[in-house]
Amino acid sequence: MLFRPDGRDFRLIGLYAGRVVFGVGVVMLLPAAVAFGLGETNEAYGFLIGSSLAILAGRVSEMTLHTRAQLNTSHSLAAVALSWLSAPIFAAVPLLLSGHYASYLDAYFEGMSGFATIGLTLANDLDHMPRSVNLWRHLMQFLGGQGIIVVVLTIFSGGLAQVGTLYTGEGREERILPNVVRTARFIWKVALVYALIGTSVLWVALLIAGLSPSLALYHGFNLFMAAFDTGGFATQSASVAFYRSPVVEAVLMIIMIAGAFSFALHYQLWQGRRVELWRNLETRTMGLSMLVVFTIMVVGLGRSGTFNSFTELFRHGFFHVVAAHTTTGLATVPGRLYVTDWGVLAPAMLVTAMAIGGMAGSTAGGIKALRIGLVVKGLRRDVRRVLLPEDAVIVETYHSVTRRILQSGQVRDAATLLLLWLLLYLGGGMIGLFYGYDLTLALFESTAAASSGGLSVGLVRPDLEWPLKVVYMAQMVTGRLEFIAVFALAGYAVSIVRGRV
Repeated sequence: MLFRPDGRDFRLIGLYAGRVVFGVGVVMLLPAAVAFGLGETNEAYGFLIGSSLAILAGRVSEMTLHTRAQLNTSHSLAAVALSWLSAPIFAAVPLLLSGHYASYLDAYFEGMSGFATIGLTLANDLDHMPRSVNLWRHLMQFLGGQGIIVVVLTIFSGGLAQVGTLYTGEGREERILPNVVRTARFIWKVALVYALIGTSVLWVALLIAGLSPSLALYHGFNLFMAAFDTGGFATQSASVAFYRSPVVEAVLMIIMIAGAFSFALHYQLWQGRRVELWRNLETRTMGLSMLVVFTIMVVGLGRSGTFNSFTELFRHGFFHVVAAHTTTGLATVPGRLYVTDWGVLAPAMLVTAMAIGGMAGSTAGGIKALRIGLVVKGLRRDVRRVLLPEDAVIVETYHSVTRRILQSGQVRDAATLLLLWLLLYLGGGMIGLFYGYDLTLALFESTAAASSGGLSVGLVRPDLEWPLKVVYMAQMVTGRLEFIAVFALAGYAVSIVRGRV
């Protein structure tokens, strides 16, 4: 039972949320410097205003809420959820002041979409957006992909005991190294090394595509953050179609798949244990589901006659399967064509791929391949139990770093979360129906928002009804934090009124 929280509880929650806001304010100084360097003076002042407000809020919370009390699990989970709701408040300031967003709600939506690595956007005239503002959109993806809680607290807080449950609250469960701080540092080491390699390769690919060296570097860096952090924001309104380059698309698919791999798997690969790539339950599950989804999509696209040749069908179809399954959301065709030209099967497969998502402990969203694999393993065990003699001892195993015995509790937990995800997808779709949108459009967009899939059929736009914008933002943060942290914050809110929950 959680009794009515007292001042100490709220001090702890507010203190750590304030530290996250402070860290976001510090990071905002980077695009401010870029803006000054590019001569985008108005945008630079916008970043300085947003940064100053965030740093001020962080310092005020530190001075007024500082306490030596220790975080417990409920405090940590609530602080995580509050941090994710608070960070976009300040991140949205330079977006709004740029003049490319119709309202503060739209700018906040963009900030939430960036941090949660969704990729849905409400920006106006993206093609003429100042480079520093576009850079900030992609930096938000980079921060959110690795986890804004983890990066801020490992930099600005030295307390190992204080970050353990905060780390778990961001939807991460793996402890790659003996403690959370070392694990977080490894995650950032992977991200930065891959950023150097990925940006370099994309720079060459974009040079081949015809961009100037400076523009290719700018686009390459942004594209890397969008692909590896499975965020899906694009530098141009045409997304990847702007480059008209199969080479760029091929490089992006590799980066998207790398982003959908768990950091625990990356650690095994960095240690030279490449056999883990083939034995891991998640890679097998994700590979098989991607193959099935793509096969059905090929049938659907073939029947609809969308493309004139199999080469074009394969190129665009496979890219979109990868983009959807890794919950990245980059695209090579306008989203509206999914429902006007792609028939029925192909869009259904995109929704399925987004709903499943990538691996647990990665930058991707969705139900996660691990949970799908555990549920299937559990069903297989139950079928064997029915078919084999009653006195048979049935042991089901799976491989994830090591060979493990499947426990009933794991299957139950995976099935429970699977049900919650399906309810989240369906709930957003039903609200879209309430506002008069077709079921196909409503369910597609709801799944994209909740799973961080990011592909859009055009429903998300500046003139979308504001309640739907709020619903999609709620889906974004709930899906990114995988329910529990949001439930904890809601529990604190309810307990203020009821006294206990």
